[in-house]
Amino acid sequence: MLTNLLDFIPELPIADAAKTFTEWMTDAFSFLFDPINKHFGDFMEFVADDLLMSIPPVIFILLVALLAFFVSGKKFGLAIFSIIGLWLIDNQGHWEDLMSTVTLVLIASLLSVIIGVPIGILMSKNKVANAVISPILDFMQTMPAFVYLIPAVAFFGIGMVPGVFASLIFATPPTVRFTNLGIRQVSKELVEAADAFGSTGRQKLFKVELPMAKTTIMAGINQTVMLALSMVVIASMIGAPGLGREVLSALQRAQVGSGFVAGIGIVILAIIIDRITQTINKKHD
Repeated sequence: MLTNLLDFIPELPIADAAKTFTEWMTDAFSFLFDPINKHFGDFMEFVADDLLMSIPPVIFILLVALLAFFVSGKKFGLAIFSIIGLWLIDNQGHWEDLMSTVTLVLIASLLSVIIGVPIGILMSKNKVANAVISPILDFMQTMPAFVYLIPAVAFFGIGMVPGVFASLIFATPPTVRFTNLGIRQVSKELVEAADAFGSTGRQKLFKVELPMAKTTIMAGINQTVMLALSMVVIASMIGAPGLGREVLSALQRAQVGSGFVAGIGIVILAIIIDRITQTINKKHD
């Protein structure tokens, strides 16, 4: 009986509505999307091709190793792994792809943090904002990553810019959530003491709440960076350069060896980034 009743309900035109909305966005905001695609794309190509590629691989590897050495408290483990891992990527002829991947990850992560931290602060201070933004974050985190490639291509075409756009949507929620959580977990006694000494809202935020929530926020940034890396690989399907494109090419041609080598490069980069960000977070404990 119930099945027969449901058959009389017409199919909701959700797909058509999404298509219409995307086409409207593309046309209505083309004046914004086109300059972003051109100028931001030129900037990322400058960073990847002119800036990072101008640094000799040996110098870049040593700089990363020194960063890992001092960040880890002058321990050699991470520094040695960085040297061996990055040398292996260069040895396999994927250095240019590595620089493209590093550029995409850094820019996507930086934009995610710049956008995510203020939104997290807003959510921690405003109950209405928290109630409105929380389901949006749920949507952003549960939607399959491949779906974000569709509007990215519609708005920006193919290349590095849509890859960063898709990564930005996919990687921002952890920073927002952890910033919100960290500020909410600050001891009420500390906040009341700041109020008692006449602190303004700005002083209380920057001198009490954010410093106390730093560890939690850094954990969110670590997750954002790792999600940006995973999304940058997926974004190779829409023309984003880097190691992900080599994996995709190997998959299309059934070249197991080439895909494995490019995959190893991604793993090495992920481990180095993860360990450095985690170590920075531990130093703040």
